[in-house]
Formats: sequence, structure tokens, C-alpha cells
Amino acid sequence: MTFEAKRCGVQFNPPSVILIYEHKETNKMRKRIIPVRSFSKFSDCGTAAERLKNHMRHKVYLEGVSLSLLERLHIILRDHMLGYSLEHSLASFRVDPNEDLNKLDDQLLALKKGQMDEVFERNRKHKDDLDFVYDLQVEFAKTTQDRCSWDEESDDGF
Repeated sequence: MTFEAKRCGVQFNPPSVILIYEHKETNKMRKRIIPVRSFSKFSDCGTAAERLKNHMRHKVYLEGVSLSLLERLHIILRDHMLGYSLEHSLASFRVDPNEDLNKLDDQLLALKKGQMDEVFERNRKHKDDLDFVYDLQVEFAKTTQDRCSWDEESDDGF
């Protein structure tokens, strides 16, 4: 049997992962509710996502779903158990260009780097793409910057 995952989401009560998939043999769309058991607000989301993806009953259905997506869904469930709103949980997944990543702990930093890698791969141009241009050169407008006092004291012009 082959299944193609179309959409994933969460249900807060009872805590569950909702999977909408297409059954390839019959071309029918189906919905599967996967309960998240033995999960609390103190659980590790990465381990729980891995355990769910490798579960013998759900493994066939979750083949097309990435482990990072399942981990994000578990983080949303955990945040709901901690009392955070859905908007707060979704905002934590956005990459803020002004955020200081040096202040994050290792686990959150790895999550942010994974998100940046996903965005990079989504926007990356491959040789096989129709709009691929080799050796693309772009002119950027020069911005006027305020001069500092140490710039004026330099004799070498650097």
C-alpha cells in the first residue's frame, strides 16, 4: 500500500496528530487521527516525534512526513499544555533576522538552524530549474553611511 501525506496538523483535546493523506491505489483522500500517548509538558519533543514516526502502526502513513515537521507539531502540543497560545507557538518557529542566536541554548539553536536550512533549500535554484541563470550578477544600490570619527583620522584612506 502506498500513501502520500498531504497535510498535517494537531488536535489539542485529546492530544493527537491529524494526517490527511491520499491512498494511491484508490486515489481517495483520507484522514487519520494519531493519538499522542505518554506525552506531557515535560517530554522531549524530538524523542516523541521519532517514536511516533517509527511506531509500527503509523510508520507506513508517516513515511512522507519529515521528522522536523512532527517535532514542530509536538512542540505546539507541548506549548498548549504549558498554557501558551497557538500564535506564540507559531511565532517561535519564525526566523527573526534581528534575533541574537548567540543567546539561545543548543537545542533551540539547532531548531533555528534547521529552519534556516529548510528555507534555503526551498529558495535554492538548481541547474535543472527553468529560471536558472549561471553566474548571475546583480547591482545593489549604494547606501550612504554615516562617517565615524575614527574614519576621518585615517591617513591611508582605509
